[in-house]
Amino acid sequence: MTIVVDKTTPPCATTPEVFHDELLHSPPARTDITAAEWEQLAVKRAAVHRQCAGCPLMIDCLYRAVVEVDVSGYAACTTEIDRQQIRHRLGIVIQQPSSVPYGAARVGGGPVSHESVMTVRHAYPKDTCHQLAERLGCSTSTVKRHLRRAREQKQDQAMQPRVSTPTLPSIDAVLDCFDELESSRVA
Repeated sequence: MTIVVDKTTPPCATTPEVFHDELLHSPPARTDITAAEWEQLAVKRAAVHRQCAGCPLMIDCLYRAVVEVDVSGYAACTTEIDRQQIRHRLGIVIQQPSSVPYGAARVGGGPVSHESVMTVRHAYPKDTCHQLAERLGCSTSTVKRHLRRAREQKQDQAMQPRVSTPTLPSIDAVLDCFDELESSRVA
């Protein structure tokens, strides 16, 4: 018995510089470039669009780029603006991760965020408040204050009635919104 593995590599993985070209996902105004440059841009965009549309991962890529992660560049035959329009129509809000990675050096002794304290507590659940404070470069009272705040929030949430979580749109809903875009008909 032979197992065949299809190693179809999406075009964006083989030539990422093409899909991250600023002119594709944020084109200049028609009046800002010459007719020849505009024609070159149209040909380039149509070629990339055809590659993207022919990719076997296109539907999954479009859904993830619209619903799950705010990606940059040209992805799933859409620009960043196209994906924003689809999200607006479907009422989707993408939660961005914290801009400060865990473990970033604290310069200047500024305030420690609640999120940082909770991340460190989660990473080191057996550490004392003093040990957590040393890891964060802050005082023990700061750590205690944030932990107390987390306990109070947890108690408040337990007392409030349950609110249903928003449902994610179906793939068909995302595809319907995509079909309404002008850019879906580029090629």
